[in-house]
Amino acid sequence: MEPDVDLNPDTDDLPLRANTNHILVRHYVLDLTVHFERKVISGSVVLFLEPCCGVRTKAEDGTGPGDGAGSTEAGGSQDGFVSRSRDVDSIEDGTKGLKKSMTRMDKMFGAREREGDEFQAVSGVGSQTAAETKTIHSSHLWETNSDGDFTLVLDCCDLDVSKVEEVDITSVSAMSSLPSEVRCEKSGVSSVNPQAAFFQKLISLPSSRWKQRHQLFLLCSRAPGAQDGSALHFQRDRWSLQVRKKGATSPQEFPRAVRICYETRPTGGSVRWTKDQDNRVCVYTAGSPINNRALFPCQEPPVAMSTWQATVRAPSECVVLMSGEEQAVPIEDRNTRFSVWNYYVTMPMPASTFTLAVGHWCQVTAEIPPALERGVRDRTDCGKTAKPEAGSAEWTEAELVSGLGSSSGAVVKGSSLQTCSRDQTTCSDSTFSYASFENEGLSVTDYSGMVDDGVSCSHGDYPCRFTEQLARSQRVIPHRVFGPVSLLQKAQMGVLKLLPRCLAAAHAVLGVHPFPRLDVLIVPAGFSSLGMASPHIIFLSQSVLHAGSPDSGENGLSLCGSRMCHEIAHSWFGLVIGARDWTEEWISEGFATYLEDIIWAQAQQLSLQETAEQSDLKALLRWRRLSDELQNSEEELQILRPNMENTGQVSESGSSTVKHALNPDKTFMQVHYLKGYFLLRFLASQVGEQQFIDFFRLFVKKYHGQLILSQDFLRMLLIIFPDMERKGLTLSAIYADWLDQPGIPKWLYERSAVWSQARLVEEVKAEVVKWILLSQSHQGKGRKRKRIEPKVNYKELTSEQLVMLLELLLEESELSVAAMLALQRTYNLQNHDAEVRHRWCELVVKHAHNQAYGDVEHFLVHDQAMGVYLYGELMVHEDPEQQALARRCLSLVQEDMDQSARTVVEEMVL
Repeated sequence: MEPDVDLNPDTDDLPLRANTNHILVRHYVLDLTVHFERKVISGSVVLFLEPCCGVRTKAEDGTGPGDGAGSTEAGGSQDGFVSRSRDVDSIEDGTKGLKKSMTRMDKMFGAREREGDEFQAVSGVGSQTAAETKTIHSSHLWETNSDGDFTLVLDCCDLDVSKVEEVDITSVSAMSSLPSEVRCEKSGVSSVNPQAAFFQKLISLPSSRWKQRHQLFLLCSRAPGAQDGSALHFQRDRWSLQVRKKGATSPQEFPRAVRICYETRPTGGSVRWTKDQDNRVCVYTAGSPINNRALFPCQEPPVAMSTWQATVRAPSECVVLMSGEEQAVPIEDRNTRFSVWNYYVTMPMPASTFTLAVGHWCQVTAEIPPALERGVRDRTDCGKTAKPEAGSAEWTEAELVSGLGSSSGAVVKGSSLQTCSRDQTTCSDSTFSYASFENEGLSVTDYSGMVDDGVSCSHGDYPCRFTEQLARSQRVIPHRVFGPVSLLQKAQMGVLKLLPRCLAAAHAVLGVHPFPRLDVLIVPAGFSSLGMASPHIIFLSQSVLHAGSPDSGENGLSLCGSRMCHEIAHSWFGLVIGARDWTEEWISEGFATYLEDIIWAQAQQLSLQETAEQSDLKALLRWRRLSDELQNSEEELQILRPNMENTGQVSESGSSTVKHALNPDKTFMQVHYLKGYFLLRFLASQVGEQQFIDFFRLFVKKYHGQLILSQDFLRMLLIIFPDMERKGLTLSAIYADWLDQPGIPKWLYERSAVWSQARLVEEVKAEVVKWILLSQSHQGKGRKRKRIEPKVNYKELTSEQLVMLLELLLEESELSVAAMLALQRTYNLQNHDAEVRHRWCELVVKHAHNQAYGDVEHFLVHDQAMGVYLYGELMVHEDPEQQALARRCLSLVQEDMDQSARTVVEEMVL
């Protein structure tokens, strides 16, 4: 297996190096400890592996978590990273001075990728045992002891790996009691390989026995290392960790369970170490372009669908939130000041969706305790339940085998278990919020009865909520909101108030909630976007919180509500249905942007006319944003399907690259959101909006639990609506007009003219005329005589209309100081949502209105997710006062900024 020579490390593409066509991780067991004082997470991950039977490199239909072996990887152009000994760097032994050889991998990735400290023992973990020393020493013999051996390749960077060992799962006596009902020829299981035979029994347990399977995974993860004397050798380069076992020449001969001991680095790209708005330390997975490979070694390609369970130890005063199907109840460790939290998932998901947040956050409740309002951090008021002591949830093998023990997610022994929505007994937990809308008439249009509710799942075997009768009627899933003390009241007025309405509206539009519960966390100010959705948890920026005073009404909730609807929509499009090729981001973001309008209108109980009018106004705002972005960006970043006909194709090993994933400019581009949204609006215009939403529900029923390409959605649409092809709207035509070309399709130009004449837009235009006249009346006037201002009646505008007003005023070459002061006073602009304040700041900068520079500084400090390009506007006018303002703001937030945002801003300012 020779590597493809076209892989260029100097591009901004992200390598996906895992050889998923050879071997797949089926389950991860993580055991992690959070060290705030050193800004590292240490521990281990145990990978349970299944060899693949075949290799597919072409994009094919129907890849899902159940397809397992040989699945097509989502990625971009083929890079063909090879996992054999001759294709990787040899390692320098620090004690013996072995020379590094310049192999083909050197030529491909360059010497700058090799790291001198790849195999230093992890500092602070404690002295190494003789076995550990032997394992690490063996790693230095990587080149000389591995001729012809198979290599497990994992995506990995910014991790210090101290030990890799085979786990002896045959030592777990509980495994021998499993029924020997399955033997899988495709995986090469034979009686001479007891590890493989035991593992095959384990993964072959039906989904109805998921609890027992997870318990056995946990028990196996605690088994000792194999004692057969054949150590595992490992080496790490810039993007991957490679592991070999001497004598194992094929995936079938490779160990089924591997334990990796490691420690993250303080500067690792997958996690952010920062302080929250109360100036208290916290850490969270940041949704980085490199995903989770700097949190734990994993298989990053989306086709590597796996389940996981995790134990996280953190300081006792902290709360640990994670993607997991149950609310974890922390256990106090008897011997330390740490608590232990356990989470798990039963639905196979890409490793990139694993999400973790640890901090001193408190739960937002309907009534904020007075002590918290005064800023007193009383942990008993933070929504936490009493913690049992560690040891109270220890299980014997006999209990695990019998299935009497609780799962790792329900860590309190004897507590009832919530299995998705099958067991509602735990739903009485006081820390969850519930809401019933049965008598509130929320749904103006309830789509739930449009087709028969019968679902025939096409995915692999896991406990699926789409088949549960109880889940179908659960309009509002259990939910909690967390945030820093200083933002609890704003989160209460906005997020907690709107969340049940948004969840119920999403259910009315799309049907069964894919996940059984939801946590929402208000993340630190340095978070680089307005929101991020993961299984069971949503991160929200403080920029979307309730704007203005408590009596400002629904208008101050628009940004908060629409953004929550966007993130909730990702549960269906982005999570339970994911893109098989990460370059097709529009499948996630375009769909969520389209659906946020529909779900938010439903949550607001708007009439059909009000919905249409609001939709047209938002469409025009998005059109203006997209048009501006496309005029100021590289054409190759404007294409929704950059790999075109090669989308979904991978190398023989399953590795690939994701085009432009590491380009910092791409992080802040919205083309996949906006152009994808407009494509869906175009398709809706062809078949009818109501019929299009009905189709979404059908599509979800067919493809939930699976990965898709654009063609899967479009082909099914053309089948359901054959008139489209008869009108000339073919698959190739859609590709050509929307997905494979930069720029703006003709339909969008034509439609934007219609949106610009919508009623809500015409109202704004009338107000713009008033402001222009006011400004002109003050321009060129002397100071000899004080003028009496004519009284002008300005119309009250919605938040979206205010954004449009300010955008249109931005097109004016001059606005008088008097007009700027009147604008600010009339609309109380500094108390509106972040979208309005952003446009106001742009107006302030353009017209050098220094009396409002305080508003600009406040925005850049507190709304970092939206202020990146405002720095550029401050610098471009070459106004010394504005440039000084930009530098001052950067100095205030520089240390806490997201790395991508910091890179872009520093290039502008410094």
